[in-house]
Amino acid sequence: MIDLPTKTEVHCSDGVAGHSTYVIFNPNDHRLTNLVVKSDRPPFDEYLVPVDQVEETTNDRIKLKCTRKELYEMGPFEFEQYIRTRVTENPDFPYFYPGIGIKTQEVDTLIPVKTKNILPGEMSVRCGAQVEATDGPVGQVDELLINSNNMQVTHLVLLERQFLDHRKITIPVSQIERVYDDTVYLKIDRQSVEQLPTTPVQ
Repeated sequence: MIDLPTKTEVHCSDGVAGHSTYVIFNPNDHRLTNLVVKSDRPPFDEYLVPVDQVEETTNDRIKLKCTRKELYEMGPFEFEQYIRTRVTENPDFPYFYPGIGIKTQEVDTLIPVKTKNILPGEMSVRCGAQVEATDGPVGQVDELLINSNNMQVTHLVLLERQFLDHRKITIPVSQIERVYDDTVYLKIDRQSVEQLPTTPVQ
């Protein structure tokens, strides 16, 4: 079993490249497919890195087999698409809401929309993402636990913040219902989450 930290420093074979942002896995067989690395150089792009490029991990570092040049040639995590739509515009005062009697017209425009470059059905989980039980929020994603033999994601580690007590709760990945808009939704309620194994945060 290995910890795969998110939001941690990523090293290539020739030096520091950036930090990890997302972990991507298949919800059917729980197999880890990719991680996302955000470059520490402008324009700070995010790259989709196949899991077979991971050489080793520690609590505060992920080491890749590739060079930084090879990393920067990998596919982007997000790409931009444009949706054509029509909007109402005032040709004389384009930045003011039109009043009664002011002439307006509809014009075509393109709206940029960012789309994640992952396979349909795959889940992308980031550090700090909100975790919701069936009856409300329970904490934030801290890291994932991976079976090193088959690279299957086995557990999500939840960071629970209370007034004087911070704990980590280990949640089986089978209890994740879906991930939507950077929020992880569970199949269980808050009481069931509280009954799972916990460790105090020092």
